[in-house]
Amino acid sequence: MNLKQQIVMMAYNAGGGHIPSALSILPIVSALYNGVMEPDDRFVLSKGHGCLALYAVLAEKGLITQEHLTNYAKYGSILGGHPDRKKVPGVLCSTGSLGHGLPQAVGIALAKKIKGEAGRVYCLVGDGECNEGSVWEAALVASHHKLDNLTIIVDYNHSTDRAIDLGDLGKKFGAFGFFVYNKIETINLAFEPSVLSFSLRHGLRSIAIDGPVAVIINTKKGDGCQRMSDPAWHHRAPTAAELEEILKELE
Repeated sequence: MNLKQQIVMMAYNAGGGHIPSALSILPIVSALYNGVMEPDDRFVLSKGHGCLALYAVLAEKGLITQEHLTNYAKYGSILGGHPDRKKVPGVLCSTGSLGHGLPQAVGIALAKKIKGEAGRVYCLVGDGECNEGSVWEAALVASHHKLDNLTIIVDYNHSTDRAIDLGDLGKKFGAFGFFVYNKIETINLAFEPSVLSFSLRHGLRSIAIDGPVAVIINTKKGDGCQRMSDPAWHHRAPTAAELEEILKELE
């Protein structure tokens, strides 16, 4: 069973979960853990409701078990609908309330700079999350302190377009003093995570920067499963009949 199928099975067994959001970020999270991040690097999933993707990758890396995945969101499970740093090995920050993860990532990156510690901090935010003022307040702090050890990755799956059109997020982050990495801005998420991993790792390490970096990636909600582009799937689990069809589609 591949990671996308595991995400669907977790939600099915629990009777709910943010499957489309998790499928949207899965290639990004997988790339970070399988080729981008080094031992001193840190990751913050600010888009906490996409945690099914993180759980699947943590299990793949051996930080949690397959049994943990099976028990997702059940009584006594360490895996909830949002990641809890006090319960889940490998989770740095408890997130879920949108706009809270990036300020924490900025603080961690600043602490690393003050202490002279090696390593980069990666923070994954959603495009809808970028409606939160705390995101831009944190961005100002990151720019002011020239946090060249911070990379924000925006999962731009256009889920917020109906409410607020964010326009060119690259220009917005650029106006806040970020170096905006455009090489993968319009990448098609039919790609293998290894492709994204190579682009991030070699691209970001080949440029000379003196401040924070923003990477905006156009993604697709429910990537790999056509029906999950419908907003009605935001927080629902498949029926038994749908499950078989979806798992087949995600092979």
